[in-house]
Amino acid sequence: MPHANYLPEHMGFATLAPPGPFTAGSFVALTLTYTAGTFGIDDTGMVKITWRTTSDMGKPQFSDPGAPNYTTVEASNGAKLEVRLDRVNIRPWANTLVIRIGRGFLRAGDTLTVRLGDTRQGSPGLRLQTNCEDAFELKMFVDAFATYEFTELPSSPRFALRPGAPARWKAILPSLAVVGEPFRLAIVAEDVWGNPTDQADARLTPSSTPPLRGLPEHIDLKPGDGPRVIEGLVAPEEGGVTLRLLAPDGSELACANPLKAVAAADLRRYWADLHGQSGETVGTGPAEAYFRYARDKAFVDMVGHQGNDFQITDAFWAELNRLTESFDVPGKFVCLPGYEWSGNTGLGGDRNVFYRHEGRPIRRSSRILVDYHDADGSDCDTAHDLFKALDGEDAVVIAHVGGRYADVRFAHDGRIERAVEVHSTWGTFEWLLHDAFEMGYRVGIVCHSDDHKGRPGATLPGASTFGAVGGLTCYLMPELTREALFDALRRRHHYGTTGTRLFLDVCGGFDTPVTAFSDDPTLGPAEERSVREALMGDIVRPGAVPMRLSVEAIGTAPIERVDVLHGRQTVRTVRPYAASDLGRRVRVLWQGAEYRGRGREVVWQGKLAVTGNRILRFAPVNFLNPERQVRETTPGAALAWTSVTTGNLAGIDLWLEQADRGTLAIETNVVGGTVDLDRLGDETVAFEGGGLGRRVSVYRLPEADWARRVAFEHMVAFSGGADLPVYVRVTQADGHQAWSSPIYLVA
Repeated sequence: MPHANYLPEHMGFATLAPPGPFTAGSFVALTLTYTAGTFGIDDTGMVKITWRTTSDMGKPQFSDPGAPNYTTVEASNGAKLEVRLDRVNIRPWANTLVIRIGRGFLRAGDTLTVRLGDTRQGSPGLRLQTNCEDAFELKMFVDAFATYEFTELPSSPRFALRPGAPARWKAILPSLAVVGEPFRLAIVAEDVWGNPTDQADARLTPSSTPPLRGLPEHIDLKPGDGPRVIEGLVAPEEGGVTLRLLAPDGSELACANPLKAVAAADLRRYWADLHGQSGETVGTGPAEAYFRYARDKAFVDMVGHQGNDFQITDAFWAELNRLTESFDVPGKFVCLPGYEWSGNTGLGGDRNVFYRHEGRPIRRSSRILVDYHDADGSDCDTAHDLFKALDGEDAVVIAHVGGRYADVRFAHDGRIERAVEVHSTWGTFEWLLHDAFEMGYRVGIVCHSDDHKGRPGATLPGASTFGAVGGLTCYLMPELTREALFDALRRRHHYGTTGTRLFLDVCGGFDTPVTAFSDDPTLGPAEERSVREALMGDIVRPGAVPMRLSVEAIGTAPIERVDVLHGRQTVRTVRPYAASDLGRRVRVLWQGAEYRGRGREVVWQGKLAVTGNRILRFAPVNFLNPERQVRETTPGAALAWTSVTTGNLAGIDLWLEQADRGTLAIETNVVGGTVDLDRLGDETVAFEGGGLGRRVSVYRLPEADWARRVAFEHMVAFSGGADLPVYVRVTQADGHQAWSSPIYLVA
């Protein structure tokens, strides 16, 4: 047992006032009163108040009574108390307020009064967790005998967290539609923290170019309404579709993701978040609510559940299998059974395991948090053992970077491990792809969320150290079924994004027939076929025939650039604007991570100053935490900020009074430097900050927003020898990115 179970009914009880519900992310003053039980608490005994490891509730502090999260604790009998915040409890309840009875003791009936967010001296209160939860728990443990053995109280205080007022709108369309065939539009109102909210009271006017058949003139939402789905829309003609939601005054509330209408399509485009977990492990809320959220609020087409294996009991594994089977409806919604093999980094690191069918065994990396031994010998201590155990299973594995990063140099089996996850809410990890290239592996690129907040398919980082929006992957499939998804994964027919639903089409063309393989021929027998076209993810032996790479990207924001990469090397950059379009807009961008493992996040404490020029206005780029803002410290001249990156991008755009006058001085806790604005031109000035790709870059952009579509061709000549992985990386003006799975040119 993780804690003592000695007479919990005699260890006292706790109450909370007010009882809630509360608005997620709001500031409140909570009074938790613990009443000692039969044994009281002896001198040097303790009480622990804990909440979930991944919760972003404000951290109680005890030194500044006027600041947020100020917390006080008092004993009714005057006993002296020692109070600290620590992470000394067992996962998933690591966040811990420790109260030690330092001098004195408690008798039965004595109380401890804990004011979380004590407002009596000016504090605004405790900032609550930013994601919604029906039963947020302050789990409590008591060491009544000063033995360091803690007994969990039979009942701990709980309260509900509800969404706040609408702060933004989403309009979600499919990425591809066949002319004449019906599809749906989903409309979601979100609060400032990214929670879908039912508090909207609005009349929306949808407007599309070209006009869609079946689109209503107005859409009315009233308080209590959830996301709205408009079925039966039809594209009347081929081409791109732009749909906007307008307020009554004509202002734009949302622009839907790009939709491309075609006459026919062998492969459709389906969006998935295959990676996240619920409250039965280290996430939030029950697994059933997790699956319903993905389907009914995030509107992804496919979802998986990836709980840490060492927290999944046999009973929960059976329940997960029951849920995935019940939620999986071919043609409407795909739900995959699976788990995260969470081996220590030195033993291979995190892997996402997916089964095509229910009823398959869970191969745990350890059983540290489940209450029994490996009686059947099914555990796999290393990633090598995992791949061996999965040999012959109808399973697919994805290499993941989480608390433990996948070490594909240590272990990899291309027959099973088909993709690497280059982005999740943990950050952006192109280095994992580079590791695979250096080892000669032929893998696809995916991006999923690793959601811990009960929001698969639509994860924002909140106020935690998770530094990025959760990713999404678009799978190219003929139909919405598990079989088609597994085929797409095994063929690498997919591209990943940092959470947007941008449209990306990357294919190779050859003037004369070349050889394509049905599977990686280095892994075993593979069918050869003669082709003149290749999809992203295909493996092709071109001989001396050059490949014409055709690229089309339609962004959810203006596209800053599209990079063509050969392995790790950027060989071409295409921008939808010319040097003559650049003006008074200057971007200061920072990016990178500390290192590969836990604690990779970089907290940027920065400031900049302009001399010999003036800042007319500024705008943050990819600032994901509403509590972290850009501050104007000297009007028109100086700014300061706090920001977090974990391999991803963030920055500030400056609109200057003059395009080419003065200097820009940048200072951060990582790196800084000075830029002569009159010499900046159309180049990029970069200041390297060490770590894992930490740097600050400065460059110009067009003053007003520009094109969201980029299309071009690129010729690739393969000289033989080592593989040549050819793919593209799209970077939008808002900091979001996407990667196509490589086309592998092989000898």
